[in-house]
Amino acid sequence: MKLLRYGTPGQERPGILDDNGKVRSLEGIVDDIDGAALASGKLASVNANDLPVVDDPGRIGPCVGNVGKFLCVGLNYADHAAESGAAVPKEPEIFTKATSAICGPNDNVIQPKDSTKLDWEVELAIVIGRHASYVSEDEAGDYIAGYCVCNDVSERNFQLERGSQWDKGKGCDTFGPIGPWLVTRDEIDDPLNLPMWLKVNGRQYQDGNTNTMVFGPTVIVSYLSRFMSLQPGDVITTGTPPGVGLGQKPPVFLKPGDVIELGIDGLGTQRQTVVAHGG
Repeated sequence: MKLLRYGTPGQERPGILDDNGKVRSLEGIVDDIDGAALASGKLASVNANDLPVVDDPGRIGPCVGNVGKFLCVGLNYADHAAESGAAVPKEPEIFTKATSAICGPNDNVIQPKDSTKLDWEVELAIVIGRHASYVSEDEAGDYIAGYCVCNDVSERNFQLERGSQWDKGKGCDTFGPIGPWLVTRDEIDDPLNLPMWLKVNGRQYQDGNTNTMVFGPTVIVSYLSRFMSLQPGDVITTGTPPGVGLGQKPPVFLKPGDVIELGIDGLGTQRQTVVAHGG
C-alpha cells in the first residue's frame, strides 16, 4: 500500500494511492496516517480501489502525522563516509532531527537566518509500526510499517562549526521533507537494493543505492531499540550516499531559488524550492 496525507498544513487528511495512481480517501477508516492508525490494524484489509476518489487532493503533506521521534543515522554509507573523510562507524551514529522540521515532500525549503552552507541528502526513511523495545535483528522487520523518501536537509556551518552537536544543523524548520507516500513493507522486496538519486537545478549530484549501507534497516531498528523504545509512527532516516554539496570540489551549497529533486525507486519523488527566511 502507498499511504499518504493530503491538504493544507496542519489539516491533512488520510489517503491511499490506488492501482491507477489516483488518491482515494481513507476518512471514516482512520483519522490520520499516524502511529495510532499504523498500530490499529485497520489498514490491513483496505482495498484502495473500493474507496472514494479524491478528484483534487491539492498539496501532498508529510506521509506520517504526529511523529513522536525523528531519528537519524549518520555516515551510514561507506562511500559517503569516504567522501566526508570519516571512518566507517563501528556502531550506528545516531542523532535527531526536531519533529518541527517535518514538512511535505514538495513544500519549500526555508534557508535559515545566518545560513551559509545549506546542503541536501537523499535518504531512505523507516516508519515504525509497533512498539519496539529490545528486539532482535531477526524480529526487527516485523516492527517496520514501511518506508519513505526523506531529504535530510542540513546546514553544515550550524552542524560542524558551531559546537559538538549535529542537531542544530539538522532540525531547522522544513529540514525534514518526508513522502510523498509511506510504502508498506510488503511492497518493498529488498530495502537494501533501492536506487536513489538527487538533482539540484537539473544537475544530478547523488546517484546511489541502498546496497552500500553499512547498517541496514533491521540492524538499525534492533540497535535503537536497545537504547530507547520505538513507538508506532516514529521515523528513522538511514543515511545518504555520496554526492552531497559539502563533498563537491569545491563545495556547492543551496541558495534561494534553487530547485531540489530527489527520489528512491518504488517510493516516489520529491521536489522542493529553496526560499529565504522571511522573518
